[in-house]
Amino acid sequence: MIPAVHMIGSHHGRGRYALTDTESGHVWGVCAEAEGLFREPPRGTYELFGWVPDGAEARGWVGSRVWLVPEDRTFGPWLLEDAESLGRHPGTDGLVLTGLDDYEGPPEGHRAPVRLHDGHRWLGSCREFARALPPERTEPPLVLRGLRPSDRLRRALSVGTRRALDLGEAWLEIRDDRAEPLTDRLLRPQVRTWQPSSLGADLIDLELDGHLEPVPVYARPVWKRWLAGPPDTSGAWTGLETRERGAWLDLVRERGCRLRPRARQPGHAYDLDGRRITDEPDLYLALGEAVNGPGGYFGASPDALVDCLRGNFGHTAPATLLWRDAAIAREHLSYALTPEGERYDPLGLVLDILAEGGMRVTFG
Repeated sequence: MIPAVHMIGSHHGRGRYALTDTESGHVWGVCAEAEGLFREPPRGTYELFGWVPDGAEARGWVGSRVWLVPEDRTFGPWLLEDAESLGRHPGTDGLVLTGLDDYEGPPEGHRAPVRLHDGHRWLGSCREFARALPPERTEPPLVLRGLRPSDRLRRALSVGTRRALDLGEAWLEIRDDRAEPLTDRLLRPQVRTWQPSSLGADLIDLELDGHLEPVPVYARPVWKRWLAGPPDTSGAWTGLETRERGAWLDLVRERGCRLRPRARQPGHAYDLDGRRITDEPDLYLALGEAVNGPGGYFGASPDALVDCLRGNFGHTAPATLLWRDAAIAREHLSYALTPEGERYDPLGLVLDILAEGGMRVTFG
């Protein structure tokens, strides 16, 4: 989260990126261009031995969130995000699966049976699995082009020692073309090199090593759309494929937590267009737009929805919500699996949360 709002430039992309010290709020510099933000993050690779599918074989992209659940329950489930099946390993009974490991990952040496699900259906099971170590790779630098450095950064560059070039912990704050805050990324920037920029006098191109969490390449079109400014009409996310809608919801959430809308008076009536709701990202995108207009945010998970209902996100209890075409959501969102594989009703959970938060839902 951005600890403080800094005005970092005008419209049309100038000052889109600001490198800001997390402790003091000092802005190291401001620029219009950044390279190295979009790239494929390191992925874990697993071979699932003795793979037995539940139904059709898992092929290609499997799901945004795939859970590996030990059948003996000695450990909790492990998460693979953006999981992809590479198919059967030649000459074996194993399936090769890749994905983004969660912050812990599975325990080393686990040799018990595991079942897999994608949050909606069981995919299959295996007698054991092995994780292949990823090859060593050098992460590309983050390059801030046309950076206007602060006097403090200029002094650090002139000193040039390792200590002076370690900028500590910082946010890369990102604004859209309307100069409104969109999102940020946390990093620990260390200056690799710098040189005068061709983009203007007194500007530099600054290369940083910083353990930056990359934005997946598939999300680039979504980011490009949002960097131009928020959508003017509701439902701009329809037609996107599943992963892109997830990236859209991420930006809606990150922007919405920075630009909190003005609270309405109690008794306000909201209108939700339910024609597009076929999964959970759809549900939260449609709900956010019902409450706060095109591109609006009103939760991205059950816990976040509870927080929004408590205030400061456009809602003041009591209120009413007219949910149109609710049968579509009932068809698609009345069954899901917890990480442990227990069945629950996500739509019913959301309706209960809305009711407890003072929003009475009617159906039309």
